[in-house]
Order: sequence, then structure tokens, then C-alpha cells
Amino acid sequence: MRGGKTAAAVVLTALGTVAGVATPAVAAGGLLPHPGPDGLVWVDEATGDGGVASGGAWEGLPTVLTVACEGGGSVAATMESQGDRVAAFLVDCPAGAAGVGSVTMEAGAVRSGSFTIGVDASDEGIRWALTVTQPE
Repeated sequence: MRGGKTAAAVVLTALGTVAGVATPAVAAGGLLPHPGPDGLVWVDEATGDGGVASGGAWEGLPTVLTVACEGGGSVAATMESQGDRVAAFLVDCPAGAAGVGSVTMEAGAVRSGSFTIGVDASDEGIRWALTVTQPE
């Protein structure tokens, strides 16, 4: 991982651009692929409400939060950086397919250090996954 980044978890919510589309699952049972070398967090799969915390953000790069889900209903995702909410969005979770939402935050929106992501599912049976990346 790049200077000072540590693997951990987090998800949803941001000031920036939000995109949402329904797409088929990425791999057998998977909702999102591994984020690769730009990844700070990858939650492969969770069900119901949840979230993540990490300590590896760098304010000099943009941050992308992506959430995918399925099962009927929706998930609300929020992201906080150093105590400030930097993102929040809703992803529709169709039955039998994956719904995907993503937000890109400009460099500086997520400050260096720790951040948290919360996921609030409309139903405890909803499957979800998330990634947080900082592309160079």
C-alpha cells in the first residue's frame, strides 16, 4: 500500500458525484471486485446493517466510495472523516441483481487519518459490499 495507508473498512456517503446503476453480480456470489492497489477498504460481503472504520486515508487524493447491494429494498450509506460527514447516498437493491452506487469526493474532502462508513439496510436480508479507493 502507498505511504501511510492501512487496509481497513468503511463505506458510503460523500460530497461529490453519485452514480447508481443496476448491474449483474461481479463474480460467483460477489457484488464488487477487489479494488486493487488503490483500495483502502474492501468489504466483500455483509448482510443487514453494518459499517467499517479505517485509518489510512490521505487528503491529497480524491476518494471514491462504492456500494453494491441486492435483495429488494435499499441501503443508505454515510461516510465520516475526522468527525465530519463527507458523503451520504441511497442505493436501490433489486432482487436478483446488484444495484450499485458510487460517489467521488475531491481531494481534501476526506482528511488524512481515520474515517468511518455506515450502512443502514432497509431489510436485514439485504446483501451488500463496499469499496473505498484513492486513485492516483
